[in-house]
Amino acid sequence: MLEFIKKIALEAGEIIRHAYYKPETHIEYKGDIDILTETDLQCEEHIIKRILDRFPNDTILTEESKQTKGTTNRKWIIDPLDGTTNFSHRFPFCAVSIGLEINGEIRYGVVFNPIINELFYAEKNEGSFLNDKKISVSGNSEIKNCLIGTGFPYDRWQRGDYYIMQYLAFMKRCQGVRRAGAAAIDLCYVACGRLDGFFENKLRPWDMAAGSIIITEAGGKISQFDGEDWHYSNDTILVSNGKIHEKMIEILRGA
Repeated sequence: MLEFIKKIALEAGEIIRHAYYKPETHIEYKGDIDILTETDLQCEEHIIKRILDRFPNDTILTEESKQTKGTTNRKWIIDPLDGTTNFSHRFPFCAVSIGLEINGEIRYGVVFNPIINELFYAEKNEGSFLNDKKISVSGNSEIKNCLIGTGFPYDRWQRGDYYIMQYLAFMKRCQGVRRAGAAAIDLCYVACGRLDGFFENKLRPWDMAAGSIIITEAGGKISQFDGEDWHYSNDTILVSNGKIHEKMIEILRGA
């Protein structure tokens, strides 16, 4: 199953890579700053077709289409192009994200950035990998030495002050804060130790599902902002190397 998911992600990644180097991208607006490109739709169509050709009765939840309700115990949770704004500006931080839930538990996750050719993947109880090399979270235990990732939701024009307060709270306490614009990749960067932690408001299931198992299989920790158990239906996510998790919760409480 993992090899099948990786193959689909690589195929969709090739669609992204080909479009990335074209001179123009057609853009539609789903909101004031929430955009959609033809590449999002092409990738989603390809992924759905590949899955349903093999598993015609599975449930599929994707960003751009309505959920396809199936009759099996499997649910595919897909972001065909995470980081669409980055992609449209040719900022090379975008990815295909595919998570597979079986019997209510995320069992597989694959995130592929085709522009820099990085394939992150995990299977339950089998560890996490980047381009076939096993990865693990960082060992940093002092927040002052940590690099933290975050993102700003699409309502930032309306609630920007609140998100900046959170950003500022971490900026004053850690070595640096990065906001790169593709949550699926941010989660993987915590998993491989490039970031020590990550937090964001108002993400959707397809932003988080694949990355969540890549985090946990790499030894990381996931919760909501208040420390409660996390599920991809929640609208906040806090991930870390585990060693700084309580400190991150404390900082968010005070923001």
